[in-house]
Amino acid sequence: MTGRIRVTRGEIVESEHRVHAVVHGSDGPELVWGDAAFPTTLRSAAKLFQALPLVEDGVADALPLSDSELALCCASHNTETAHVEGARAILARVGLDERALACGPHRPLHPEAARRLDADGISPSPIHNNCSGKHAGMLALATHHGWETAGYHRPDHPVQRRMRTEVARWSGLEPNDIPVGIDGCGIPCYGLPLDRVARAFRRFGAGESEGATRLLDAIGRAPFMIGGTDRLCSWLPEVTNGRIVAKVGAEGVYGAVVRDLGVGVAVKVEDGSRRAVEPALMAVLESLGALAPAEISELEPHRSPRVTNTRDEVVGEIRFVGAGDPVGAGHPVGAAAASGRGGP
Repeated sequence: MTGRIRVTRGEIVESEHRVHAVVHGSDGPELVWGDAAFPTTLRSAAKLFQALPLVEDGVADALPLSDSELALCCASHNTETAHVEGARAILARVGLDERALACGPHRPLHPEAARRLDADGISPSPIHNNCSGKHAGMLALATHHGWETAGYHRPDHPVQRRMRTEVARWSGLEPNDIPVGIDGCGIPCYGLPLDRVARAFRRFGAGESEGATRLLDAIGRAPFMIGGTDRLCSWLPEVTNGRIVAKVGAEGVYGAVVRDLGVGVAVKVEDGSRRAVEPALMAVLESLGALAPAEISELEPHRSPRVTNTRDEVVGEIRFVGAGDPVGAGHPVGAAAASGRGGP
């Protein structure tokens, strides 16, 4: 049975979104909603894996990169001042500027940041792209290895071959078995079955790699940089003191590491809805007992977002309304969910 996110307007049920989710532990799937093998394009949820070579190949130590800058390399950021300055600082350290970025421009994701650009008469440039930190990191990787920076975003460039190797490594697949498309920012993106996404996030948080642990610790110490104001990617590591690190991807995707429980989480909203994916992830985390009551309360705006009209009146809500039972209820995580601890 799939999970369901329901949108209401007053007493009217206006729409529902079907959700597939997998929680992967050391012994395999521990919770499944819907189709565990649902085809899922990682999109920006891949950024943790794409940033790892910065640590493992020695770039982070050679430059060096701060925790904030490492977190920014994993970010789909709001284009707030700290994000733009951070991306420029990484580029400057390798002797480049934003003209080297291949990600293309778009308006900032955060409304206030977009208004400030308008007020200053500035047209968005590639540095304002929410992926500019990731692209700055990729350029840093290229210069570190002595690879040509032109064309670093193309699938056959050594940078992108390195990225594909990492996605294969953590998902347990061969690189040539991973379907590849082109992401919104111009680099390759990867298709995986949903359970492989959950497996990849579990392994990333399991201490198999000192580099992965360093990245997760950096995000925990600088959570603002991975998203920004009002973003769940930033709120989760901040509220949980780094116990939970999560990364959103376009088209209704979320991946997460619950470090103290030793599990990885993957969520896919079947119709790709952005508005449904945060309540879906929150519902999964609550099912696991991964959040304390005070943490749930602090994260409520993402758990059950309000529907408002143009008068800023609350006229409805978006919330989780049910799913299938956890798999493997005898496991400690399954038992926590069955006990109702933190359940939705």
